[in-house]
Amino acid sequence: MSDQSEKFLLDAETIVFDKEHRRKLAFNILQYDKKVEHGKHQYADMELAKQRAANIKWKVIENLDKYLHEFEQNVTKRGGKVLWAQDAKEAMDEVVNILKRINARTVVKAKSMTTEEIHVNERLKEEGIESLETDLGEYIVQLRNEAPYHIVTPAMHLSKEDVAKTFNEKFDLPIESTPKEITAYVRKTLREKYLMADAGITGANFLVADCGGVAVTENEGNALMSMSFPRVQIAIAGIEKIIPSMTDLDLFWPLLATHGTGQNITVYNSLTTGPRQGDEHDGPEEFYVILLDNGRTNLLAEQEQRQALGCIRCGACLNGCPIYKGVGGHAYGTTYSGPIGSVISPHLNGMKEFKHLSYASSLCGKCTEVCPVKIELHKLLLLNRGDSVEQKLNSKSEKFIFGFWKKAMLSRKLMNRGGASAKNFMLQNFFKKTWGDRRELPRIAPKSFNELWKERMAK
Repeated sequence: MSDQSEKFLLDAETIVFDKEHRRKLAFNILQYDKKVEHGKHQYADMELAKQRAANIKWKVIENLDKYLHEFEQNVTKRGGKVLWAQDAKEAMDEVVNILKRINARTVVKAKSMTTEEIHVNERLKEEGIESLETDLGEYIVQLRNEAPYHIVTPAMHLSKEDVAKTFNEKFDLPIESTPKEITAYVRKTLREKYLMADAGITGANFLVADCGGVAVTENEGNALMSMSFPRVQIAIAGIEKIIPSMTDLDLFWPLLATHGTGQNITVYNSLTTGPRQGDEHDGPEEFYVILLDNGRTNLLAEQEQRQALGCIRCGACLNGCPIYKGVGGHAYGTTYSGPIGSVISPHLNGMKEFKHLSYASSLCGKCTEVCPVKIELHKLLLLNRGDSVEQKLNSKSEKFIFGFWKKAMLSRKLMNRGGASAKNFMLQNFFKKTWGDRRELPRIAPKSFNELWKERMAK
């Protein structure tokens, strides 16, 4: 068992029996479910929209090199620069080089899971550069020295009382401060930072190939200001974020909003296609896009699992997953949690360390059902399990037990041999730990159905 696997089991057990944590999570997901159900009413044919989106993303994945090259050409035409990063270190080295060249002291950062993946804040802190989250949820978890809890809602695990306590401890705001009062305080603080920031860092919801655009969707306007106020903008995005055409945003922006927050479309939707042009009055003087691999080509090499690269990071599979609802986001120990994280993390971060996440599933299929781009997540979890066995990452004892089990299951004679007492002994002594301490093992009946049937037919 890997260190990550042991940590997951310990953290999951702690969280799953925390009643207050489960209450907060259940309440927040319930609000999400209500909004999403309402948001879906904008579609005359939701399944058709999902199928169209799935087809476009599959076309992109199958022709990724073509679309990436087209995107780079169009960014360059408008004076921007595309940088390619094979891993997190290369990406962060590029970021640091840019910031040091302009003598940056303060960076404002919009919400981005990709920047969490490569640990932007931690590296910039080491370099003596202030990196400030400007999304309210991200700002809150940054104050608490926590990772985002959810792909879309970073502070989903917190109640308004938890947030008020955090601001009381950090800024001496009254402990009874309301969400409106806290938001006003954060807005005032951040606006001062926007004015003094040397650079802005964002992610990208989509990279649009035919115009070289970085498309960002949000509800607070913080990403828009992170792109337009500072004189340097850096967008960091995974290579899978490409969509072919600007017209595809007509499909993807509402689809992401509906499944992410239950809205028809989010409040702010920005498309940046390069640095400020001669006839423009705002926008950055310098524009960089860092295209990040960081294990994505490992996933691309998998004929079936590669469909997971079509994910638009709406978070729907997390909110529908019974495992996520029990153990929460932090227990996964990865940037991407829930079903999609369990599928992609073993390929991004190593099958040996993270194969256990593909077993942390009930395989109920809810994740596949709610996915707006029709990724067969529960099927991919099974394929990951098969890959871990083929790579001989399972223990010798596990291999022996399941080898014995398989042999017995393929032979009726062996299944009937030994009697119920011997079989119950085997279960109690060899499978009890696997079954779990809090579940009672089933007991084998004195006679199998096969034996009872033979007796009945003999009469």
